[in-house]
Amino acid sequence: MALARNRRAERGVDYWPGFVDALSTLLLAIMFLLSVFVLAQFLLSREISGKDAVLDRLNSQIAELTQLLALERSAGQDYEDQIVTLRASLAGITDERDQLQTALNSGAGSVAEANQQLSALQENLEDERSISQRAQSQIELLNQQLAALRQQIAALEAALEASETRDRESQTKIADLGRRLNVALAQRVQELSRYRSDFFGRLREILAGRDNIRIVGDRFVFQSEVLFSSGSADLQAAGTDELDQIATAIKEIAREIPSDINWIIRVDGHTDNVPVSSNRFVDNWELSTARADAVVRYLVDQGVPGEHLAAAGFGEFQPLEEGDSPEARSRNRRIEFKLTER
Repeated sequence: MALARNRRAERGVDYWPGFVDALSTLLLAIMFLLSVFVLAQFLLSREISGKDAVLDRLNSQIAELTQLLALERSAGQDYEDQIVTLRASLAGITDERDQLQTALNSGAGSVAEANQQLSALQENLEDERSISQRAQSQIELLNQQLAALRQQIAALEAALEASETRDRESQTKIADLGRRLNVALAQRVQELSRYRSDFFGRLREILAGRDNIRIVGDRFVFQSEVLFSSGSADLQAAGTDELDQIATAIKEIAREIPSDINWIIRVDGHTDNVPVSSNRFVDNWELSTARADAVVRYLVDQGVPGEHLAAAGFGEFQPLEEGDSPEARSRNRRIEFKLTER
């Protein structure tokens, strides 16, 4: 009758937790891809922000140079207005000189007075010419400054265009890097999945026909009674025989997995929801952790690389089967092996 009940329990295996574990693994992979994408976006944003700051400084310098150019143009216009005024005065003086010369020729007025007026007009004319020459010199200087300002503006525009070109090239490189990273990650996931299949295939061959060892989703599940006595974290002799075979399979698959794949086998300890009665452990959580740690340490002693092993305890908080029946509690007391990527 006990055998019949066990067979009925096997036919009632709940595959839902395995399906949830597979979805969790896929979700972790997606979260990792999203984290890489967000990091790339953050680096791109920081680089673009720095270039935006340079662009703002260049725009500020252009604005200042434009204001200076406007001021210089205004000053040049004032000098040109002065030159026009001086030329008008010069024309008026020339007309007066011509009138005096005409009066002198006609004999009107005294010659001495006419000569004095003529000398005064000539002096005024020389002064006006001197002022006109200074104004022309200032205009030439302003034109030179204007040409220099135009050269600076052209250089700033060239620098701005070069900066925009570098920004476009950087964005193109980052997009290409993201695509290559996605392809590489997909290849790594496929490669690790292939080695996981090989690993579990070998364990199936080694552990075939054992009722107390079964496959749930992407992990192997050992009933705790196979490895430990009730309330204890000390391995039993019968359990070490099973672990020896697992250690052999792990060492074989470790030699085949490329060194650039960062993989681990996580050993998870689980208990039922009955409080521990041993003084050695505070609660089921501590008991499950101690059992997982004992399995990992034994595998290391058998030659399994410690950097590819991890121990985790879950207590009674992730049961395979809900309920307080003896069958449910027996199924929940287990040790799980899961091959995954760090």
